[in-house]
Amino acid sequence: MERRVVITGMGALTPIGNDVSTFWDNAKSGKLGIDYITLVDKDLVDVKIAAEVKGFDPDTLIGKKEAKRLDRFAQFALVASDEAIKNSGIDLEKENLERFGVMLGSGIGGFETIETECTKIATGKSKRVSPFFVPMTIINLGAGNVAIKYGLRGPCTSAVTACATGTNNIGDAFRTIKHGYADVMLAGGAEAPITRLGVTGFHSMKALNSGNDPERASIPFDKERGGFVMGEGAGVVILESLEHAEARGANIIAEVVGYGSTCDAYHITSPDPEGAGASRAMADALQEAGIKPEQVSYINAHGTSTELNDKFETAAIKKAFGEDAYKVPISSTKSMTGHLLGAAGAIEAIICAKALEEGFIPPTIGYKTKDEELDLDYVPNVGRKQDLEYALTNSLGFGGHNATLLLKKWK
Repeated sequence: MERRVVITGMGALTPIGNDVSTFWDNAKSGKLGIDYITLVDKDLVDVKIAAEVKGFDPDTLIGKKEAKRLDRFAQFALVASDEAIKNSGIDLEKENLERFGVMLGSGIGGFETIETECTKIATGKSKRVSPFFVPMTIINLGAGNVAIKYGLRGPCTSAVTACATGTNNIGDAFRTIKHGYADVMLAGGAEAPITRLGVTGFHSMKALNSGNDPERASIPFDKERGGFVMGEGAGVVILESLEHAEARGANIIAEVVGYGSTCDAYHITSPDPEGAGASRAMADALQEAGIKPEQVSYINAHGTSTELNDKFETAAIKKAFGEDAYKVPISSTKSMTGHLLGAAGAIEAIICAKALEEGFIPPTIGYKTKDEELDLDYVPNVGRKQDLEYALTNSLGFGGHNATLLLKKWK
């Protein structure tokens, strides 16, 4: 028996807000979260801008002792998870915690810890690394620490699919509930890659915008786009079977109705130029939901502001939607948040849930110069009030990973 799955709680730490309400309000108004880097000595890197989480104090939010034992990405995971659990109103003392799981990933994991501990050895300052080096670094301990804190003993995994990570974790959690393996799942992604190693690594492969102008750096679908802007943060949702949510009188935010996961099997960094894999992920999500392309009211695009992604994602949308591609509004909130890598899909799923709940499409900001090849409706610069029924979000990751979630407005 297949069960319906709903979202009942959400938590977010982003470059434009440290909770869901602030994040959503700033996304609606088109707030830019990109500025000059403070987490790295700017003299040591060529790319000097990023989308950082502002005013984050882990000692206050988590506790000084615990925070010292956690990499920044895991700190983000814990704080966003705490908000999501509280937002859901779920009473853990009344839950069967063996039926409550966690699927929370990261594209990279403990980048800050890796850099710090490797530097100690390389400079000869120490012959030893921290005894917490491994548990602070490995990706699964974002999920593991959340499960330990709340005693969640259901399925606990961390899908790692680069920039599709957040979406795949939510999609896998959706299927886990749908097919009866759990009643409640906490799912999403967390990432903290703004380190010297992270910035120089992505810059070396020519993925980052290097113009160092915050206003013209993350400009998805604009003809002058030239690379993404590194972001950080976390997004977490609480998913429940509809039966479980209704039994406890939960506030339902949106319903998850479709999920697609495919691989291009084409190139380590470039998407398939034909958009074949991404279009299949969208088509699979639509098929699972049992709807037609013309029923989709909004697409939150992966929209990284790189030359190839925006071009090939546009091609994929056209392949999946046909002529209806010209009728559906598409926006990239990475124009505001930068690219949160493994957390991107999770915060963008939250955007879709809020868009459905309030009937509002956030804009693609910074859009000035039209690219003749990219001729869809990218909701430039100003958001729109509009009745929405279904919202679709795409995530495309290095390695050819494609993931799509389809959400439905809750009535």
